[in-house]
Amino acid sequence: MEPNYKPKIALFHCINSFNEGLFLPLNGRVDVALNVIRLACSSMIKDIVLLKAFEAGADAVLVMVCPEGQCRYVEGNIRAKKRTQWVKSLLDEIGLDGRRLSISHMSLQDTDAPEQIIQETLAVLNDLGPNPAV
Repeated sequence: MEPNYKPKIALFHCINSFNEGLFLPLNGRVDVALNVIRLACSSMIKDIVLLKAFEAGADAVLVMVCPEGQCRYVEGNIRAKKRTQWVKSLLDEIGLDGRRLSISHMSLQDTDAPEQIIQETLAVLNDLGPNPAV
């Protein structure tokens, strides 16, 4: 891996699953370029948007959704999960590796999960390296 490599992560999240303020302390401790995109509901995440994030240079894309059964739009997180799984299979087919994309269920009260998910993603990127598509 490149010595000055700074991973780029795009994070899409439902406003009911994640508090962006949690990443303020994380940004100072972890050397990562984090692009956070808020969604009214995770069902708004489309497959083309996930793929465009990789095209734009993201090394990894995270989708954070509300817990199953707790979506205020009933099935938003289920739709997001199906789309994410489909895009993961596409990434595997084209050789980008589906591990670059992940989806996580979390609630606003879960303050430790976001940092843990970022750390796990960084470990995966340590193995995979930068996005080969850019």
